[in-house]
Amino acid sequence: MNTDYPYGSWPSPITADLLTAQNVRLSEPQACGDDVFWLESRPTEKGRNALVQLSANGERKDVLPEPHSIRTRAHEYGGGSYLVTPDFIICVLDADQRVYYFNRTTKTLTPLTPENPEHTTHFRFADFCWDNTRERIIAIREDHTSSERFERSEIVAINLQAPHDITVLVSGADFYSNPRLNPTGDKLSYVCWNHPQMPWDGSECYCADVNLAGDITTIKLIVGGKNESIFQPQWSPSGELFFVSDRNNWWNIYRFDFTTVSSDNICDMPVEFATPQWVFGMSTYGFINDNEIFCCYSQQGQWRLGSIDIKQKKLNEIASEFKDISGIYCRNHKAYFLAASPTQATALFCAQQQKIELIAQASTHSLTGDDIAQPQAITFPTSDGENAYGFYYPPKNKNVNAPSNTLPPLIVMCHGGPTGATETSFNVKIQFWTSRGFAVLDVNYRGSTGYGRKYRDRLKSNWGITDVIDVCSGVDFLVAKNLVDKNKIAIRGGSAGGYTVLSALTFRDTFKAGASLYGIGDLEALVRDTHKFEAHYLDSLVGEYPAEQAIYIARSPIHHIEKLNCPVIFLQGLKDKVVPPQQAEAMVSALQQKGIRTDYITFAEEGHGFRQADNIKRAIEAELEFYQSVFANN
Repeated sequence: MNTDYPYGSWPSPITADLLTAQNVRLSEPQACGDDVFWLESRPTEKGRNALVQLSANGERKDVLPEPHSIRTRAHEYGGGSYLVTPDFIICVLDADQRVYYFNRTTKTLTPLTPENPEHTTHFRFADFCWDNTRERIIAIREDHTSSERFERSEIVAINLQAPHDITVLVSGADFYSNPRLNPTGDKLSYVCWNHPQMPWDGSECYCADVNLAGDITTIKLIVGGKNESIFQPQWSPSGELFFVSDRNNWWNIYRFDFTTVSSDNICDMPVEFATPQWVFGMSTYGFINDNEIFCCYSQQGQWRLGSIDIKQKKLNEIASEFKDISGIYCRNHKAYFLAASPTQATALFCAQQQKIELIAQASTHSLTGDDIAQPQAITFPTSDGENAYGFYYPPKNKNVNAPSNTLPPLIVMCHGGPTGATETSFNVKIQFWTSRGFAVLDVNYRGSTGYGRKYRDRLKSNWGITDVIDVCSGVDFLVAKNLVDKNKIAIRGGSAGGYTVLSALTFRDTFKAGASLYGIGDLEALVRDTHKFEAHYLDSLVGEYPAEQAIYIARSPIHHIEKLNCPVIFLQGLKDKVVPPQQAEAMVSALQQKGIRTDYITFAEEGHGFRQADNIKRAIEAELEFYQSVFANN
């Protein structure tokens, strides 16, 4: 055991190369017959999303060769980018955002939607549903052809027998998602919402009657409204409509009765069977049979597996070590899902009759339990008299002991969203820090999900205030317990988390350094420049703009640079459409004029988040050097 290394400079088995290997991400699992499919995001292939197929004989292969990447940019965040049937695969190629038909027998790839003019994307598609009766694909389409600021969202049908023949089925709302046909093909359910709502604030589920020709005849509101969030309406094998609603403060699963025009909660519990709908195609439950639902749910911020007996309205927990669960897809009495544990990264599993089998994993590591810091759930008092939540990770490295009578530096992490939550599954980015002698506090500040709607709504009108109070109160909690060095406290976060970082650095003196990854420094610029999906997000988090412009100015770090007096590192993708690089550049320029140490690192080919291996390595290594340099002087 070596005791010569101070906290923050331990030699670590987690290199930047391992970081990129572990950054391979699996998403969107599907099954068809005995074949299983999923998307695999690969940093070493410039962030390509490869569609992978695992056959019954164990053969694993990419469906399309490099450089083909399957990704939709609808809502900018994407999701729901492909659909598998026994004969073909429907997918969106990232390069041109067109919908393609892949013949599984001949292996040919044919475009179904018109070519977009050079350097423009007139249409984006996502969230596909196969209409077998009429041989067509039903999907969400974003129409960017208008001269208006924002694109138009619609539910459309794409005729497989006549490529480029696209019919609009439903339009009029600002946003649509989850178009799904019932088993007999005569009813279409879907979710929609309008500005200024976000889908987790208020959304509606409609059901439309569809005639034999495929025309919509009548449309009826099923559930939802301005103060009720609807998630994943789905038809059971017998044709009953289920959905998730937060009408009782918790996202619970309900069943709709078309005869009585009412719905009943099939599992009334203080747990969450949903998560914020940031992307298309999200799924937290599916049907094993007519009476059994396979599901995942969040309780006190941690995910669990379960099955629900519909008749008895009883939830049975399925024992597992998983802490992060998503992407549930049920077919042929089997449930496929993505899951990770505190010691293993996300992998694809199959559950059948309570037996769980590993299907595929994107990456492995040789780290042992002695290398991996385990999360410790904490509830801490906030300075304004409430409680907030988080997970504390102490430094951990089996080969190092820190010198006695010293305390570790602390990195406080702020998740994005801000409507979102942190997870406790294996996160190599957290272990990168803890294995080097940093403590980490991952905060689920008020406004995070997993603790009920009231906790989620606590951030409304208070973004930049409540979240800042919580990250600072978390530090106070750990300092009072003598767990961290109060003179070596840093804060980091990306996107909305980057705004919390810059606000905490500006309006508080708790932190000695900060890292903003594609973060927000000017709320006015964000509300003027951001994309349609989040164009009115700040109406609820801050206030209506421009009517309440004064609040935007008061809470924007860019207007209070005189209060920010510690070093900051900015990491920014130059193709970011969600938080444009002008946000970082304005902050960097203002801080440099003050003479504050300001590192600014840009990535020419990256958007909102970093996907390419070299860029991921460069970003984390620069951030490490930044902290070590700053703390060496404290």
